[in-house]
Amino acid sequence: MHFLGAAGTVTGSRYLLESAKLRVLVDCGLFQGYKNLRLHNWQPPPFDPSTLEAVLLTHAHIDHSGYLPVLMQHGFKGKIFCTEATQALCAVLLRDAAHLFEEEAAYANRHQISKHKPALPLYGIREVDAVLKRFHVVREHQTFQIAPAFSAKWIPNGHILGSMCIACTVDGVDILFSGDLGRPHDVLMKPPEMPARTDYLVVESTYGNRIHDNVDAEKQLMEIILSTVHRGGSILIPAFAVGRSQTLLYLLLRLRRNNRIPNLPIYLDSPMSENVTGIYHRFFEALHLSALDCEDMIAMTRYARTAEDSQRINSDKWPKIVISASGMATGGRVVHHLKNMLPDERNTIVFCGFQAGGTRGEKIASGAQTVRIHAQDVPIRARVIQMDTLSAHADCTEIIAWLQHMRQPPVMTFVTHGEPAAADAMRIRIERELSWPCAVPEQFDCYQIAKNHVQLLPKRLPD
Repeated sequence: MHFLGAAGTVTGSRYLLESAKLRVLVDCGLFQGYKNLRLHNWQPPPFDPSTLEAVLLTHAHIDHSGYLPVLMQHGFKGKIFCTEATQALCAVLLRDAAHLFEEEAAYANRHQISKHKPALPLYGIREVDAVLKRFHVVREHQTFQIAPAFSAKWIPNGHILGSMCIACTVDGVDILFSGDLGRPHDVLMKPPEMPARTDYLVVESTYGNRIHDNVDAEKQLMEIILSTVHRGGSILIPAFAVGRSQTLLYLLLRLRRNNRIPNLPIYLDSPMSENVTGIYHRFFEALHLSALDCEDMIAMTRYARTAEDSQRINSDKWPKIVISASGMATGGRVVHHLKNMLPDERNTIVFCGFQAGGTRGEKIASGAQTVRIHAQDVPIRARVIQMDTLSAHADCTEIIAWLQHMRQPPVMTFVTHGEPAAADAMRIRIERELSWPCAVPEQFDCYQIAKNHVQLLPKRLPD
């Protein structure tokens, strides 16, 4: 098992399983955040993608699926397996990522703000359309035979719509990938299903050193809105298009229905988020939502479908709520809203998800006085609030509670998908509270695993 991403960081999830007969990649994500991480996206894969039998996706988020077009550019010809909802979401997310890459390259060339002449997109719509043809849908809970000695089963993990753990069996060895683990009492998602047993476990640790605040998210959001409107300001919420935007819309719908907030405009400024909300409506039975809830959410919301619509939001000086992607403010229309709203002390910027190190969102949330946007230093005078109550990731105590349902300890538990401090804190808790053997893999670590034996091999890349 090669750890080719999400090792020492929360992005770039890629795990290569390699046996004598085949190779399978679990997740194929983009690196985000610090420049030294993002540069991995531009480097050729550290193995020959043409040798891959398949890619298995835990869910659609770009840090788990966004590298697929690059993989195909370098020779991947296999199949991509995922749930039906993940396939639907990937069609939206990958096209949006390609659009952003093309848009940012064009903007950089137009304003000559790139060191590269010309600036090029990582991939475009054409590459995405080609990779989407390789998707194959699997049903949750059903064991699917990928190859004669390799089977896999997708098990709901409560993170976003379509999100799954993947339980693999390779040459008789069982390996469970947690994916991004959801929470037991989420606003929209049903709780993660509990694991039974596995020989090896790969578990995320995004919040491995933190416990989420035990506060009422709906009440907290109400108080933020009321205090901001009292100052005559507007609320900007950078939010992931998948999951977080829909959770926010549902909370705002409940506040509206109960007359707990004024009837001010609610804008969703992300064509992708609008499309995703439609997909959530399509699969509402998998969520804590009714068809009427979905219809009312859509009717309540004003959609900015064009760049001109987005620009008009900024020209409107009356109090309003704007939800816009991306959640870490790394790109997209939210960047233009930040540039417009950050200098005004009446406004409030609400971050409601994890901000990876090195992202624009992390810099703003950590208390910086200015932030770099479009080659300018923009002053931060608006109120900045971090709402951890809406996180779609289990915290360290919730992860431990999930693991305690294992009937027997795994031979080894690999702690991944966390910043170094979070991953090591998670390792310590698992070792102390569960007495399980644990390891925190580094980038490009390779482990040889058998039914009852594991060995860290000298660091090497796949042949």
